[in-house]
Amino acid sequence: MVDITHKNNTLRTAVAQAIVKVGAVETIEAIISKNIPKGDVFEMAKTAGLFAVKRTSDMIPDCHPLPVEFTSVNYKINTLEIVIEMTVKTIYKTGVEVEAMHGASVVALTMYDMLKPIDKNVEIQTIKLLHKHGGKSTFTDRGISYKAGVVVCSDSISAGHKKDKAGKAIISKLEECGVVVDTYIIIPDEIDQIQEQVKKMHQADMDLILFTGGTGLSPRDVTPEAIIPLIDRRIPGIEEAIRNYGQNRMPYAMLSRSVAGVIGESIVLALPGSTNGAKESMEAIFPSILHTFRILKGAKHDTNQT
Repeated sequence: MVDITHKNNTLRTAVAQAIVKVGAVETIEAIISKNIPKGDVFEMAKTAGLFAVKRTSDMIPDCHPLPVEFTSVNYKINTLEIVIEMTVKTIYKTGVEVEAMHGASVVALTMYDMLKPIDKNVEIQTIKLLHKHGGKSTFTDRGISYKAGVVVCSDSISAGHKKDKAGKAIISKLEECGVVVDTYIIIPDEIDQIQEQVKKMHQADMDLILFTGGTGLSPRDVTPEAIIPLIDRRIPGIEEAIRNYGQNRMPYAMLSRSVAGVIGESIVLALPGSTNGAKESMEAIFPSILHTFRILKGAKHDTNQT
């Protein structure tokens, strides 16, 4: 199965459709009047579809077992066609489109099985996904370009004793999200140099200013102390998301002092200096953090209106 351990839980919805076409209007009338020998077609097929949704991972090898938190089946009759619409919801790391299509197909198959004794012309048609919602693609601001600066704060890397991996991991995620990395530099973990870079990048109209390193508990880790006095407003929700994501993967994440805030319309982030810490922090908040810019621009617009 595909590795989804790096993903976040979000509300995910999928709606799928299947169509059952019968051979005569008398079949439709028998379904409505519940005169089918095998029983109530709509209710039996619905029940079968609910079972199918919950057992999808047992049938489809690459489907992950997941918590099914809502399922519904609706029918619409169009002359000789019965349109089946299956809706499935979950709060999880992966979507439920296969679950919805599997459920719709089993509803259709159950109807076929129940109707074939009285109608030899029953057909199953058009099993397809109508729409889905949730996950990364839903929370991506498309068609908007952002510019970022990445600063690695490390005495050993700036001295040439180690190679930077955390900064490169941050750049990789930014590029994946369509963010243009304008600046990438390595500096010692010194308060004055960190503050100088914050001011310089803000003046250069960087949308995102990202620091990695210096967020631990050592007296030498001073990135938060350097950045916090320059921030107009902190965003505790981003900090909490980073820590919570990391804590679910390793217990020491609670010791990180990640910082998130805004200076004007620039987002400033101080992330862990370890490669895994930087990667996980980026996975925790991107691309959804980019929605912050819409909020900032909206707030500025409201202020101008008043």
